Amino acid sequence: MASSPSVPRTSRVIYLLLTGKNITLTNSSIYSDLRFKVSAATMITDRTRLAYVTAAAVGAGTAVFFIWWWWSRNQKYRAPSKWRKVGELSDLATYPVKSLGPIRYTTMECTMLGLRVGWLRDRTLMVIDLDGNFVTGRQLPKMVQVSPSITDSVLTLNAPGMMSVSIDLASIRGKSFRAAVWGQAVAACDCGEEAARWLSRFLLQEDTGLRLVYYPLERPSREIREKNRVFPLTETIDTGAYPDATSYSLINESSVTDLNSRLEEPVTPSNFRANFVVKGAIALEEDIWDWVKIGDVIFRNIKPCTRCIFTTVDPETGKKNPKVEPLKTLKSYRQIMDPDIRPFTGESPVMGIHLGLRGPNGTVRLGDPVYVGIPNEEETPVISPP
Repeated sequence: MASSPSVPRTSRVIYLLLTGKNITLTNSSIYSDLRFKVSAATMITDRTRLAYVTAAAVGAGTAVFFIWWWWSRNQKYRAPSKWRKVGELSDLATYPVKSLGPIRYTTMECTMLGLRVGWLRDRTLMVIDLDGNFVTGRQLPKMVQVSPSITDSVLTLNAPGMMSVSIDLASIRGKSFRAAVWGQAVAACDCGEEAARWLSRFLLQEDTGLRLVYYPLERPSREIREKNRVFPLTETIDTGAYPDATSYSLINESSVTDLNSRLEEPVTPSNFRANFVVKGAIALEEDIWDWVKIGDVIFRNIKPCTRCIFTTVDPETGKKNPKVEPLKTLKSYRQIMDPDIRPFTGESPVMGIHLGLRGPNGTVRLGDPVYVGIPNEEETPVISPP
């Protein structure tokens, strides 16, 4: 009978395990060594099996977590199925040139860039200085006295003591460049020498110093401003063309009435330059609105609208209030107190809300009912109580 092949001691266990052949064991120490190594191999196999089981468990846990995360996120961004009426739309305004006067319509289309009627779109034109930085009524209060109008694609600007100037938006050509809103780069096309000279003469009493630019894109392209990132519902699609924060803003008439009860001289919703004014709602109720529906168009309340010195400019005269009202009074009872948010907003008080379009384009009309989504649980306001 042929004997088993001679196998070096260090290889016996591996040879046995891999070939399955019989090996004659003639030495008890070899047997002990083999028994130890087989036990070690068994332990390794058990550990491998445990590793596979553990990996499978971790994988299953990861899958469950992902499903839960996806479901939670989907729920967070899903519009509610139930709504309650809170009022109706009492004013509908667009500001085609940032910081200039408004144009009001009874019907407007809601798009990703903001309100639109034909060529007219909200805040898609802007005044800049010669360094490309945006210029607003904060620096030049007289800007609110410039009244825009539009016929087809022709925008006309009028101001006290000035002949009108017209710009055909359809004829604006030339390479786009980068202007800046709050230090953030944004696309712009220059509107020409005539408009630039007209604005410079009215606002600066100079022949030069200002330019008028037009937004050449069909979608928002500006990044979210750093201070607004603390509000997690804000998205890049909400930044519009040239607004300070978002494509849409809303004011509650009752909240303005509440403010006026604290002022010596009343103000109007126009001081706050919102797109939508709602009447019939409870004062300050908008703080806790989450989803908002105007007619059939669905929006999300993505952040409170913090206010600045521009609110002190009289929308008719273009003069700042010498007592810094209504800003001073607003600061006394409408500041954000949440310790996680306040470092980003400081003492800037709140009046109104910023909205983001969360459904398809649609049409809004004066008198449309305004609804808010019925929440699953009560929300905690971030504004200090009056």
